[in-house]
Amino acid sequence: MLNSSIQAKGLQKSYKQLHVLKGVDFEVEKGSIFALLGSNGAGKTTIVKILTTLLKQDGGTATVNGFDVSAKPDDVRQSISLTGQFAAVDEILTGRENLIMIARLRHLDNPRQIAADLLSRFGLTDAADRRVSTYSGGMRRRLDIAMSLVGKPPLIFLDEPTTGLDPEARLEVWKTVKELANNGTTVFLTTQYLDEAEQLADKIAILHEGKIIANGTLAELKKLFPPAQVEYVEKQPTLEEIFLAIIGKKEKK
Repeated sequence: MLNSSIQAKGLQKSYKQLHVLKGVDFEVEKGSIFALLGSNGAGKTTIVKILTTLLKQDGGTATVNGFDVSAKPDDVRQSISLTGQFAAVDEILTGRENLIMIARLRHLDNPRQIAADLLSRFGLTDAADRRVSTYSGGMRRRLDIAMSLVGKPPLIFLDEPTTGLDPEARLEVWKTVKELANNGTTVFLTTQYLDEAEQLADKIAILHEGKIIANGTLAELKKLFPPAQVEYVEKQPTLEEIFLAIIGKKEKK
């Protein structure tokens, strides 16, 4: 518990007749990158909304940074940051103005210095005084993540952060996520891109039909896959093959 940023036990959520979460359990270690994998409609965003206090669960418990999401939502919100599927930046403002605005909204001292530091950290100094409407997709996403880090939250949620980005922009975001974890930030990542989880995550959980059906490191998940057939060269399974094999096994039962 002391080394956990997130603990979820038995999370349940239904929308009318649709039972989306059917008892979800997992734990996220501090300073790690945790990837939640699942198909469209699997319930990934529902879990993020519960953990970030935007939605109340019907059953089960969850603690984030030591705070119960139901009992202490304000404490949870003050200790996290959430970046959604689409960059929440003001296109009329410059990159610098976006960051200064967020720092002021958080009532932080010296917002200009905070903005300058984050622009430098995310490689946006040269574009700092351009309107965000002129930024590329990758630059907007980097600015969006930079805005999420104003106030230095120990935990950041990235809900499908590379959706709609071109391959070069995706690589930019991957580099940013790795740097976050290297600097001690815990990253909770949802994604449909299996190569993204394979590249970034310390732990991977697969959400299928409302439950976590596999959870562990990439090496641990590979053990759930049938042994590699040795012909001329032993081929290691990709995460995509593991994911499809695990889901296939579950559906046959």
